[in-house]
Amino acid sequence: MRMSKMHIKTLREIPNDAEIPNHILLLRAGMIRKLASGVYGFMQLGYRSLRKIEEIIRQEMDNAGGLEISMSAVHPAELWQESGRWFAYGPELWRLKDRGGRDFCLAPTCEEVFTDIVRNEVSSYRQLPLNLYHIQYKYRDEIRPRFGLMRSREFIMKDAYSFDRDAEGLDMSYHRMYDAYSRMFERCGLTFRVVEADNGPIGGSNSHEFMVLSDVGESDVAYCGNCDMAATSERAESVDDMAGDDAELSMEEVHTPDKTTIEDVAALLNIPTKRTLKALLFVQYNNNWEKEGYVAAFLRGDRELNKIKLVNALGLPEFALEFADEHTMGEETGCVGGFTGPVGLKNCVIVADSEVLGMKNLCAGANRRDYHMLNVNYGRDYKADVVTDIKMLKEGEPCPKCGKPVRYARGIEVGHIFKLGTKYSESMGAFYKDENMEDHLLVMGCYGVGVTRTLAAVVEQCHDDDGIIWPVSVAPYHVIITIVNNEDETQAALAEKIYGELLAAKVETLLDDRDERPGVKFKDADLIGIPVRITVGKKAAEGIVEYKPRREKKIEEMAAGDAALKAIKLVKEES
Repeated sequence: MRMSKMHIKTLREIPNDAEIPNHILLLRAGMIRKLASGVYGFMQLGYRSLRKIEEIIRQEMDNAGGLEISMSAVHPAELWQESGRWFAYGPELWRLKDRGGRDFCLAPTCEEVFTDIVRNEVSSYRQLPLNLYHIQYKYRDEIRPRFGLMRSREFIMKDAYSFDRDAEGLDMSYHRMYDAYSRMFERCGLTFRVVEADNGPIGGSNSHEFMVLSDVGESDVAYCGNCDMAATSERAESVDDMAGDDAELSMEEVHTPDKTTIEDVAALLNIPTKRTLKALLFVQYNNNWEKEGYVAAFLRGDRELNKIKLVNALGLPEFALEFADEHTMGEETGCVGGFTGPVGLKNCVIVADSEVLGMKNLCAGANRRDYHMLNVNYGRDYKADVVTDIKMLKEGEPCPKCGKPVRYARGIEVGHIFKLGTKYSESMGAFYKDENMEDHLLVMGCYGVGVTRTLAAVVEQCHDDDGIIWPVSVAPYHVIITIVNNEDETQAALAEKIYGELLAAKVETLLDDRDERPGVKFKDADLIGIPVRITVGKKAAEGIVEYKPRREKKIEEMAAGDAALKAIKLVKEES
């Protein structure tokens, strides 16, 4: 492709709303264009790379037995109401009405639609297992779109859905997708880690995220350097401290004027913060977005609440639990802001972290302004409606598998696979008949790849101060030939010769024949990140050119034919 015939507009300045490298570089390289907050279009170079990522995904899905179809992104509300997610998905679900007043949503994911297809068209065990997928625009009405393609309101996702007879069949489908995803991201040139993850609004019994390691990633990943433990911060299990064996002392009330924080109370009473009980108060909402009741969560004073663990323990979507107004809540439950404790609370669900059960003689709020209680003990003085791990695993704490210190890294989620089980087949009535003509629920899995997010992740991992460094497999073009002086007939002729040889070898090549200064051409070549640059300059009369891989600093002079052969070899090896 001759660059003089292309529409490429690169930017020298950093766009005002771009904060992280991939967003900055994709905009500066002219690969994406912002239409509205969280909504982007793709220009020629960006779209070529996007299609290459899609093709890698398509090849691996087909090789793993996936069958590609195409579904609408407009879903009737009835399907989502049938599954129970019309409410559970929350405000990110982009709802709309047609002119007749019928409710629809723009698809953020497609479990309901695929389940509906299969329940209507699959009836026998002979039609199983089945794995259907599509690559489609998805929509989530993010409250704060940011970082360009990393968190946008419109994005491209590959989502697949497997249907099996039983859990053993699901295990096989899940492992096939696990392996296929690993190959996808390896072929895209990414360094990634597979971690245990929270299921979120998708649901199911188990899931794994494919995390591209990056300092600007939005997800925290806890991992162990001694064993294979790796999980998102929401999913990572914590290890309870050993239970105490102290004798239980009698409760007593102490005056703590204006001491509303754990640190202030501990300092006043000269006790460690781990001997205190922290209270966190929430209001719970029902399917009609109305107040359902209150929740009080208690954990050790030096611990941090993991809200995802809390909502999972209560069986709620995350948005259905919000911090409560303590004054309003106090009228119904007896709590007092800054002085709330579990003893004597009423009319609310009490959730206790598993660690506090074995701890003796803790300090907790007295549900009376300016007072706390000493020597509060679980079982004797209060009980909880739910007892489970609701604390955040912190860096340096023991690994739940081997006990060694846990480390943390940041990552970009590019893929997520789930074992759904019968969550959707049960709610939507999706059955198959076995050999004896008996009905059984279909056992499902779902498997998503953020295609546009994968593009962003590649750029985030593969760049330097000068621009993008595309892996060959997803580069918009493989080679760029830069002519230093277009008016020099010898340079132009040699460039044309190399160009023809590369095209004949099916190497995707850009010929920079623009009427621009050499410095502009070199800067653009580095910015857009083409893997190999061949420069035709002052030694063209001798048949000598410069050969430079984008990922290297070294520039080599060599015969034009040798440069073409070297580029062809690199492309074949790394495509």
